[in-house]
Amino acid sequence: MIRPRGRPAHGKGVARDDILNAALTLLDESGGRGLTMRALATRLGVTPMSLYHYVGDQAGLLRALSDRVYAEVLEGAGELADQRAEIRALLTRYHQAVGRHPQLTLAIFATPEAFAGVTRHITDRLTMLLGKITAEPILWRDILVDHAHGSGLALTSVRGEQMQVQAIQVQYRQALDRLLDRLAGL
Repeated sequence: MIRPRGRPAHGKGVARDDILNAALTLLDESGGRGLTMRALATRLGVTPMSLYHYVGDQAGLLRALSDRVYAEVLEGAGELADQRAEIRALLTRYHQAVGRHPQLTLAIFATPEAFAGVTRHITDRLTMLLGKITAEPILWRDILVDHAHGSGLALTSVRGEQMQVQAIQVQYRQALDRLLDRLAGL
C-alpha cells in the first residue's frame, strides 16, 4: 500500500494536535516501546517522514507530549502566598498527571533528552520554592518528585478500581504532608 506524503488517505492534511492525540493514545495503549514514528504514522495514515515536520524526532515527540500533559501542573503557579501550599499543590497536580499517563513518565525516564520544556519548568519551580524553606532544595526536590513518581505509577496497577485509586491518592497526600512537615522541622 502506498501512502500519500503527509496526508491521510482522505486528502486532509495531518495537524500537530492530531499527531499528539494519536501519540498519547498509542503511548497509553502500548507503552514507550509501542510509540514509534512508524506506528504513529500507520495510525494516522501518513508516512513516517511527514511526522518529523511537526514534532522532530522521538525525543521531540515526547517533549511535546509532556508539555501538553504536564502544562496543568503549573496552573496557578505563584498565586499562593505560602510556599508549602504551592509545593503541595504543584506536587499533587504532578502526581495526578503521572497517574493519568504513566507510560509518558516511563518514556521520559528512558529518553533523558525528552526532559525539557514544561517538565524542566516544573522542576525549576519546585527547586526555587524549596530553596526558600530549606538549605537542601535539590535533595528535597528529588525526594518529593520520586515520591510523586512512585505513587503515581502505582495507580496503573489499580486502573478501573476507583476505590483503590482514591485510597492511593489519599495515601499520597498524607505522605506528602508528612514529608512537608519533616521539611518544615515539625
